[in-house]
Amino acid sequence: MGWTNFTQAKMAGVDLSAREYYIPGASGSYLNYGAAASEAEIDLLTGATTVLRSDLIYDCGQSLNPAVDMGQVEGAFVQGIGYFMSEEYVTNTDGLVVSDGTWTYKIPTVDTIPKQFNVELRNSGFHKKRVLSSKASGEPPLLLAASVHCATRDAIAAARKELHCCGSGPSSPSFFELEVPAIMPVVKELCGLDNVEKYLETLVGSK
Repeated sequence: MGWTNFTQAKMAGVDLSAREYYIPGASGSYLNYGAAASEAEIDLLTGATTVLRSDLIYDCGQSLNPAVDMGQVEGAFVQGIGYFMSEEYVTNTDGLVVSDGTWTYKIPTVDTIPKQFNVELRNSGFHKKRVLSSKASGEPPLLLAASVHCATRDAIAAARKELHCCGSGPSSPSFFELEVPAIMPVVKELCGLDNVEKYLETLVGSK
């Protein structure tokens, strides 16, 4: 099975077309495989997300150095959490990115790492067209961090249902869009902005 992409444009009789034809395994390139499951907890008062646990399995082909690959997979995953959860890009009126440095957007920190972090490397067998039968491990695992975003969305849906902050139909607890990155103010707003007042009422009522 192959994949074909074709784009064509002409200007003043000049052919500005781009063509690509890809057959998996034929050109020496390869596909990376992996899966992840994450558990997240959200703070209704602040919108902060804590990753309680992440379980990853990743296909490294025949790993050249399991210790290095393990570090690459873990690092890429945490970097991905930053992309999906905290690294907000801000633009000015001209459309230029102004949050272009670590002083102007929130990068992952030690608190970003899942409290329980399990990673397993899988040896998918012999790949004669790869470098010593190995596969890359530096960038592809970043995408597995989407599991944290999905877990956060499920946590928000559970909070909305428990707090009865939404109605039925389009306003149902499970009907909402969680943007990327899912920064704290967005999570807090989706859970309901009156949670602080409700929390204070419970403290007063308990006395």
